[in-house]
Amino acid sequence: PSVLDSFALLSGQLNTLNKVLKHEKTPLLRNQVIIPLVLSPDRDEEIMRQTEGRVPVFSHEVVPDHLRTKPDPEVEEQEKQLITDAARISPDVAQKQIQSLNKMCSNLLEKISKEERESESGGLRQNKQTFNPADTNALVAAVAFGKGLSNRRPPGSGASVQSGQPGAGAIIAGASGMQQVPMTGAPAQQQPMLAGVQMAPAGQPGKK
Repeated sequence: PSVLDSFALLSGQLNTLNKVLKHEKTPLLRNQVIIPLVLSPDRDEEIMRQTEGRVPVFSHEVVPDHLRTKPDPEVEEQEKQLITDAARISPDVAQKQIQSLNKMCSNLLEKISKEERESESGGLRQNKQTFNPADTNALVAAVAFGKGLSNRRPPGSGASVQSGQPGAGAIIAGASGMQQVPMTGAPAQQQPMLAGVQMAPAGQPGKK
């Protein structure tokens, strides 16, 4: 019974406190001034948690900065000087200055937006694939192995190569693709044959 009585008392007091805080005449707590009652140079874990690690201690060094409600005296002097200078300007001059400032800001924002669009489009162009892997593989296969090339020889092409030409090999009739005929005296080099036409080796002048 004693516990229930204490619980009922606490519950009543909490309800009363909530009613007072929710009353329309009660000022907002965020508008109230915080007065430090305890200052300690020791590390406070609760303050560390509430300030996300920014304030490790609540000492006399940090209290004036964190609980300050007015700016520095130098800032106050500068603000007063700006207010005095603004009061001396006529409304027409102030309106012209406002329009000029708005125009400058608009131009600056337009330039920034343009640069962002250009950078985004440039990134898209760099990331966009400019070739087809299937076409590339087909082209490599055709050049290297003659895959997919026609077996027909062009009209007027000879069936054989002149026997007097050094390093000449016979062209196999009906061969498809690209053939390589070894040169006499140069086993390391190979002479390509494309569609029944013999290509002149490097360094050998062609016939006129």
